[in-house]
Amino acid sequence: MSIKKNGVDQQLIRDLAGILNETQLTEIEVEQGDLRVRVSRQSTMMQAVAPAAGPVFPGQAPQSQPVAAPAPAADPSKNAVPSPMVGTAYASSSPDSKPFIEVGQTVKEGQTLLIIEAMKTMNQIPSPRAGKVTAILFEDSQPVEYGEPLVVIE
Repeated sequence: MSIKKNGVDQQLIRDLAGILNETQLTEIEVEQGDLRVRVSRQSTMMQAVAPAAGPVFPGQAPQSQPVAAPAPAADPSKNAVPSPMVGTAYASSSPDSKPFIEVGQTVKEGQTLLIIEAMKTMNQIPSPRAGKVTAILFEDSQPVEYGEPLVVIE
């Protein structure tokens, strides 16, 4: 049975907070009819960025080092493949398997670039276009946010 106070389902908030802890995410948002609930927590490893500043790439934030840095002449924001969902990114199908892609590799449109686990479902992320992988902007098993650049394909 849900405990409601001022029309807010407190059990829903507790469940969302539990999901944050289980998945190591920093924020989760849910809409149910007219009710919109956002639960977030501060992380000492993350930097706050103004929305007008544009995307922040892992190489710029102190939270982690990217697998490979973007090519100096490339503008990663134009050619980046963004995360289509919130979840955990994996470079291969299992810890013992080789990564789906490597920097310098040529990929075809539709080829699997990585897997994002979201809500215990493994989602293969296909390449939106053919080209050469010039940067991989995530670490294996790293939590990713919606819209976060993951791979740069020239």
